[in-house]
Amino acid sequence: MIIIMERNAARGQIQKVIDLLKDNGFDIRLNQGEIHTVIDAIGDKTTLTPGRIAAFDGVKEVKIIREPFRLASRDRKAEDTVISFPNGVKIGGGSKPVVIAGPCSVEDDYEGLLKVAYAAKECGCEFLRGGAFKPRTSPYDFDGYGLKALKYLKKAAEETGLLTVSEVMDVSDIELMDEYIDVFQIGARNVQNFKLLHAVGKSSKPVILKRGLASTVREFLLAAEHIMYNGNPNVILCERGIRSFDSAFTRNVMDIASVPVIKKYSHLPIIVDPSHGTGQRYLIEPMAKAGLIVGADGIMIEVHHDPENALSDGKQSLPIEMFKDVMSRINNLNEHLHYEKACLSSNIE
Repeated sequence: MIIIMERNAARGQIQKVIDLLKDNGFDIRLNQGEIHTVIDAIGDKTTLTPGRIAAFDGVKEVKIIREPFRLASRDRKAEDTVISFPNGVKIGGGSKPVVIAGPCSVEDDYEGLLKVAYAAKECGCEFLRGGAFKPRTSPYDFDGYGLKALKYLKKAAEETGLLTVSEVMDVSDIELMDEYIDVFQIGARNVQNFKLLHAVGKSSKPVILKRGLASTVREFLLAAEHIMYNGNPNVILCERGIRSFDSAFTRNVMDIASVPVIKKYSHLPIIVDPSHGTGQRYLIEPMAKAGLIVGADGIMIEVHHDPENALSDGKQSLPIEMFKDVMSRINNLNEHLHYEKACLSSNIE
């Protein structure tokens, strides 16, 4: 890290900072310029937080050279993380992008869920998603059917051969959900629920971590770091849009640039969720394609057998026939992208 002292910092103030750094095992390079004194400190940042240094009198600024997300960083692991499932499905590392499809909420209509599951299977999707416990802004909104929903989800997945994804809301639900789902999802509202992050980190089950409503990319990756620090390396990041000042036309602003940025700094796979990212049915296809073109490892799409009567997120859910049309074009794009990657790889070799 680099510590920049105030222009009028006293010799004693500078020495106090140097002594603190040396006491914590840092090697020091002292650069005394005409205006500022700059201290280069090389060592293990976990022994001393930047905030503690910044609290010293005479310190103007503390700059971190290496990113604070260590386990998720390419500095720690240069090659892409690939998350594998027992049925052969893989996410990350140049594998074919996966598609996660299903209703926002699993409703008390198993036949409707099964229609969606069969449509997803027919279109080549690998995962069936659906909420059992739903975080809602209003306490009066539908908040999920809980255990019944989990049973429906697992039954439909077993009948179609799909893997299951559902959002975990509370530490106390992890043991229950573990029996019914293949992938935990941490929603945008819980991206900094550190107890929950730590709890899923103690599980070996893969975790889809959605970006928070106002999370920076760094904060997003640090949330993943909490999961990994607790022992679970199987984290799948999900760009689902961030809150902006303009909500007239879209629910959120889908930050497509976050995909290549995260690919540059982290080895973790990342998928995109254009349903939540835009909140508009007509925007799902173009934004899903955009995500895939910039390198996303998969997409998540909300699909409902009867969107007009959906208990949640009907406006951003694709009806089954529209979903099939969209998927035909997305599958064509995936084939084209996969062919281009294969050609590029062949040329490099």
